[in-house]
Amino acid sequence: MEPLKNIYKDEIFETLVENAFHCFVVVDDKGSITYMNNTYCDFLEVEQSVVLGMHVTDVIENTRMHIVAKTGVEEIADLQYIRGNHMVANRIPVRSGEKVVGAVGTVLYRDTKEWKKMNSHIKDLLLELEHYRNQIKNKQGATYSLHDIVGSSPQLNDIKNKIKKVSPGDVSILLRGESGTGKELFAHSIHQLSERNMNPFVKVNCAAIPEYLLESELFGYKEGAFTGAKKGGKLGKFQLANGGTIFLDEIGDMPLSAQVKILRVLQEGEVEAVGAVKSEKVDVRIIAATNQPLEKLIEEQRFRKDLFYRINVVQVQIPPLRERAEDLRVLSKYLLDKVTKRTGKRVIDFDATVIDRFIEYQWPGNIRELENVIESSVHLTSTEMIKIEDLPDHIQPNNYALKQEATLKEILKKTEKQTIESVLRKVEGDKLKATRLLGIGKSNLYEKIKKYGLL
Repeated sequence: MEPLKNIYKDEIFETLVENAFHCFVVVDDKGSITYMNNTYCDFLEVEQSVVLGMHVTDVIENTRMHIVAKTGVEEIADLQYIRGNHMVANRIPVRSGEKVVGAVGTVLYRDTKEWKKMNSHIKDLLLELEHYRNQIKNKQGATYSLHDIVGSSPQLNDIKNKIKKVSPGDVSILLRGESGTGKELFAHSIHQLSERNMNPFVKVNCAAIPEYLLESELFGYKEGAFTGAKKGGKLGKFQLANGGTIFLDEIGDMPLSAQVKILRVLQEGEVEAVGAVKSEKVDVRIIAATNQPLEKLIEEQRFRKDLFYRINVVQVQIPPLRERAEDLRVLSKYLLDKVTKRTGKRVIDFDATVIDRFIEYQWPGNIRELENVIESSVHLTSTEMIKIEDLPDHIQPNNYALKQEATLKEILKKTEKQTIESVLRKVEGDKLKATRLLGIGKSNLYEKIKKYGLL
């Protein structure tokens, strides 16, 4: 009987894997597909011979197989959205001794009326959940959570773990990093994970408010405090954030006069509105962010040392995109999906040479520049695949139209101009076609043509 078992062992395994009502996939420790059964291939409408060796994120929508293969942490009965359906996925790490060498994944898929009915029920529940989540967001102002920060590089995972540790308390946090690295998303996430998450989250861009208006914006004013003051006065950002969190973005641009008052909030828990005769108590948590060297500003007496020590209780340094290149693949796919949903244009993937170019490029504008480049490429491509020739000129291989030291504003301006120029060439000057490709109004297009001297 033993020889008979050996003869049929492979056949039994193949029968179980290929004829089960499950989608079955195996990846190695790098996330590359080493096996995918016919059921899964048929469902995804791909050829088995083609997908072998491809990275799993390039084949399966919303997959986490590469993460399980990297972390060694199994994920059981996880809901996964694939091709318009909510599936139940299991992901199990494969070990050789103590080392994780890959992962096996199964997805429950059976084209029956019962499954479709359950799938519809899940969709309905998720829509209801999203409805209530949106109500909470509208009430308290925080839009993003830690799940919206895409990537699994060691640097990013370390920051996420640190955020989880410090969020529950009331300690002040200083987020530091280059422009475009996503500091605001981390601020939202800290609030969402804190005990204040049901209370307001108020953002203040210190660089965007004129100095003469900053104090009244931050601390409010009383009726008659100055000419043009609104009848009944106005609450400031700190009063609006009472009980919740205030996010002071670009705090390095805050004038010294306002810094003194913020220091008082931190020390005494009090604010004094412009024109008020007495102060009032507020309970706010401060999260600050800057891309400037505050220590240098202190030396130049442009930033108060005592305020720096107050806001710098916990410091989180967010790495630039060029230092976490391993996140580029999944981040690019995420941004592509985001852009195509916004524009309505069907573009599903990147050519391999594009991902290679993304990895070698330095990204001085970080994630914001990456999204801008992807949006530009979506408009420029004439296929469902972004190719190297669809990328803006400044990111083309061996063609650096922008120097690394260029500011984000200069990068975005240059990219926008190049995109409009390329589209106009493509449509041979037809403004109506150009507006459709760019997804902007006619008057908006004419303004930009005039702005960049493209007449």
